[in-house]
Amino acid sequence: MQSRETSAHLLSSLLAVTADALAVFGGLAVAVWFRFESGWFPIDPAKGVPSPTELLRLMLLVVTVFLGVFRSLHLFKRPHQGRFEDKIPRILRAIGISFILYFAMEAALRLDPGFSRKALGISFATVPFLVLLERYIIYRIELHQARHAPIENRVLVMGTDTSAVRLWHAIESDKFLRARIQGFLRTHPEEDWPDTIPEEMRIGEINDVDRLIEAHTPNHVVLSDIGLDRDTLLHLVVLFEQNYISFHLVPDLFRILTSDLEVRHLEGIPIVGLGQWPLDQAGSRIVKRCFDIGFSVCALLASAPLLLMAAIAIKMTSKGPIFYKQERCGEKGRTFEMIKLRTMVAEAESEGPGWTTPDDPRRTPIGGFLRKWNIDEFPQFWNVLVGHMSVVGPRPERPHYVEQFKEEIERYMRRHVHKPGITGWAQVHGLRGDTSIQERITYDLFYLENWSLGLDLKIILKTLASRENAY
Repeated sequence: MQSRETSAHLLSSLLAVTADALAVFGGLAVAVWFRFESGWFPIDPAKGVPSPTELLRLMLLVVTVFLGVFRSLHLFKRPHQGRFEDKIPRILRAIGISFILYFAMEAALRLDPGFSRKALGISFATVPFLVLLERYIIYRIELHQARHAPIENRVLVMGTDTSAVRLWHAIESDKFLRARIQGFLRTHPEEDWPDTIPEEMRIGEINDVDRLIEAHTPNHVVLSDIGLDRDTLLHLVVLFEQNYISFHLVPDLFRILTSDLEVRHLEGIPIVGLGQWPLDQAGSRIVKRCFDIGFSVCALLASAPLLLMAAIAIKMTSKGPIFYKQERCGEKGRTFEMIKLRTMVAEAESEGPGWTTPDDPRRTPIGGFLRKWNIDEFPQFWNVLVGHMSVVGPRPERPHYVEQFKEEIERYMRRHVHKPGITGWAQVHGLRGDTSIQERITYDLFYLENWSLGLDLKIILKTLASRENAY
């Protein structure tokens, strides 16, 4: 029920890549030793023994093929799930495909000399043996760690049918999930509780779901009852998104969702959840964070003279501080103080928050220029540097408006799953200031569902040329 890959999972995957590479290389090395050094096989005087450089080159090529095939078959995905015995057929299949692919590659590239056929024949035994041994050892180590790790997935089950009970036992028996069922919600109050669900696990009815998720603070909810009406299901989806709860359900209800779906199986029970976004992957978040740090440092250094001139202009043309700090909602709804150059008079919001408009009378003499050229946003690179924001992402909103919009606009809270940005896909399409919030959500979710470093660079370049609604 892992909805988001963690850095620990990434490290575990990298360990698996390294261990598999060493196991394959070791299996090939043992096969080469048997073929050329053991004395068990005659050596053709005309061909002789391949040089160490040639053997190393061929062995590294084989290892590369193996790692590519293993990755394509998701053998490095973490956390583990299920028993090791169930994984053996897929591992052996990956090894067989890897050997076949290497033979095809060697023929296509016309490698001369190629890998010794006898050595490869021996490696059909040595490579699977070492890979399976290595994978079993890592599996046992990670299982031990999972058993002694704290519970991080708190699960509520909505439904009381046989699938719900089987799901309960399946989730808690799979230690890699690090999950615990907090209780069951009855979806049909007129029906009796089944004897298979103990009293202490019967925590309430579906009508009390708002109160129950606040009391039990789950981070996952699984719906096993497929008999709920569509409006109730849509209400639940929105409710869980607003509370940052991952929503999963047994199939037959996938038609109510519009995002990509991810299907997982727990002891034969299929579970459908919203698919991962690119930034749910730990590796993608690390790449984005490294880019953010490097870009923000360069931006702050490069803009220092401009910021100094802007600061002098602000002080000379209006009373008040140079910088303006405003509370905004960040990742997972956590608030932070966003820093900007002040472009409005000091008492601009004495009567409460409001949208900026064309020819806004609250702007200072220099404020319009700073906004038009996005200079007022430059101090936010400090927010990026300290980790509150990203260079690119959905613009952070004020808590006052977040509370308003999350009740009025469907899927609004999904835009807060990851860090907000200085600029974003919505902003470069003119959706800033007093513009359609619904349209912004469409653009923000498109960005989150299709993130790539290339898209970030494209948005940054478009920001430099974007002036629409910059008031």
